Amino acid sequence: MSVLASPGDERRTKPRIGLFVTCLVDLMRPSVGFAAVKLLEDAGCAVHAPVQTCCGQPGFNSGDRGTARDLAERTIAAFEEFDYVVAPSGSCAGMIRAHYPELFDDDPNWLPRANALAAKTYELTSFLVDVMGVTRVDAAFSGTVTYHDSCSGLRELGVRTQPRSLLASMEGVTLVELNESDVCCGFGGTFAVKYSDISGAIVNAKAKHVTETGAPVLLAGDLGCLMNMAGKLSRDGRTIEVRHVAEVLAGMTDEPAIGAAKDPRSA
Repeated sequence: MSVLASPGDERRTKPRIGLFVTCLVDLMRPSVGFAAVKLLEDAGCAVHAPVQTCCGQPGFNSGDRGTARDLAERTIAAFEEFDYVVAPSGSCAGMIRAHYPELFDDDPNWLPRANALAAKTYELTSFLVDVMGVTRVDAAFSGTVTYHDSCSGLRELGVRTQPRSLLASMEGVTLVELNESDVCCGFGGTFAVKYSDISGAIVNAKAKHVTETGAPVLLAGDLGCLMNMAGKLSRDGRTIEVRHVAEVLAGMTDEPAIGAAKDPRSA
């Protein structure tokens, strides 16, 4: 696979990327992290994955600012040496970019460091398109897909056209737009636990719209959303393949779809 950047985008040195892997990718779907590394390296970046932990978003959203600040300090210290911080998640990237400065707005020592990290943090497809100038990917995938816009990526980072432009560059891929693609899937992190009835009603509507597209593959850029939608589709008896967009863009789709059982013969 090769990733082609815009003409004239020559760099004397490779940008040093700190890959923020995210908790869910690390624990539930490492293939997304490997796909992100491939896409970034093929775009001309040197990728590093420093020792890291949670970005602090669950604590922040639940009102536990003390824990959120502690985790944010660790993240800032681990990643501030890199040229950019990239995450295969609009949710985690949004936390760093939009909410770290808010966490430290009363701390003159940490606020400049939080602002500096926020300014160089990007969601994966946004970084590839908006910073590295990637115009197309040459990966093996053929079929019809639909796409869900995750809330944080869309509303906090403006991620919408970037994944679609990369998918459109792939031969054999047909994108069918999802009705209400910009509406929440119902996950929302701790929201799904606190308000399970509301969350269930929201994902029920989302699954209905996904099914109505007729697309056999559902893509998105946040693993939390993908796991939530995959679970609902599975419970409904649907056989729709659910994948992180990075896996398709990188041509790394050998791993079973999210929520699908592995073939015991491949173990």
